[in-house]
Amino acid sequence: MEDKTPRSAPHKADELLDLLLDALAERQAARSAPVPGRAGAPRQEATRQAPSPAPAEAAEAQEAPRAPRTAHPQAPPAARKAPTRPPRPGEEGWTPPARVPSIGMDRLLLRFLLVIAGLVLVMNVPVTTYGASLARALPDSAALVIRNGLVVKGSGPEIYVLENDRLRWISSMDAFEHRGLTWGDVHIVEDAFLAKFEVGSPVHVLLKCEGSPHIYRLEGGEKRWIRDIDTLLAEGHVWEDVRPVDCAYLRGLP
Repeated sequence: MEDKTPRSAPHKADELLDLLLDALAERQAARSAPVPGRAGAPRQEATRQAPSPAPAEAAEAQEAPRAPRTAHPQAPPAARKAPTRPPRPGEEGWTPPARVPSIGMDRLLLRFLLVIAGLVLVMNVPVTTYGASLARALPDSAALVIRNGLVVKGSGPEIYVLENDRLRWISSMDAFEHRGLTWGDVHIVEDAFLAKFEVGSPVHVLLKCEGSPHIYRLEGGEKRWIRDIDTLLAEGHVWEDVRPVDCAYLRGLP
């Protein structure tokens, strides 16, 4: 009994393996074999779902092949958003506007200013020996306001001051400056205008210092002593003509 048991066990295992292999082979053969009655079903369903086209349509489709679709070019985004306003000054493409024709106003204004400047220059340039300008010489003597203190000059070198309807000759430049006159105060008149008035006493420079009672008259850079008040009045002088000066200056005059 011991000899039969180990030999029968491997024999049974081999039989079991053979049976398993046979079962697997049958299943594989069953899966690969087509099922009868179902082989033509897919073809019939396909023919039912997609009917054949008509003969005319099929012929047209064969004769006229489809034209290839051409893609329309699309504009880039930058071209779509191009600015519509005109270019401004300084930008690319800007051109200056056409120049408006001038009427010559600038030239006319320049000429007008030159004429005015020339007239002002001519009227104020000294034209006489004593520096009187043309603006002082042109007005007629009849246009002058006759008043005390009016300074006039005729054709000669003498200068007169009108006081109390009398012409007083200003004897020297010292007397002229002593009265605070300038050449702008001198009016050029005709000799006939001077002849309308009487001639009064000349205007001299009378000098006096505080430390001395004496009064001197300055003539040609030299002083002349006037003795007393009667002599002063007899020569036609007035007290307003007396000019107070420093005693040292008075002593220094010849």
